[in-house]
Amino acid sequence: MLPLTVRTIRLTLHLLAITVWVGGQLTLVGLLPVLRAAGGDLPKAFARQFNRIAWPAFAIAVLTGVWNITAIDMANTPAGYQVTLFVKLLLVAGSGVGAFLHGQATAPASRGIWGAVGLFTAMAAVLFGVQLGGG
Repeated sequence: MLPLTVRTIRLTLHLLAITVWVGGQLTLVGLLPVLRAAGGDLPKAFARQFNRIAWPAFAIAVLTGVWNITAIDMANTPAGYQVTLFVKLLLVAGSGVGAFLHGQATAPASRGIWGAVGLFTAMAAVLFGVQLGGG
């Protein structure tokens, strides 16, 4: 059996948090038509409950992401890696800002736009993260 390392624990926590943040958004988008059809405040209630889980997951993803960066010898990484990492960090920030503004928006169009910004930047950040991991 392979040894359980701090790196493995760090990456597992990061992936679990990302799974909740991105996967939860995708799941909520898929459930939204049913929630709307049920009427009332059900969509808002689901969104509030999701936020109780999603925002702590986002915080864990950011913290473990910083932990991941501190484990890299940046002085000896190629410039392309550093640029990709910088773009990923911008996408993560875009995801958080988009999700926050989605929650603050009152107009349906604004909610839709900011929700899309939050989700698509989160998915793009995952793509760049996989690329950074050697995938």
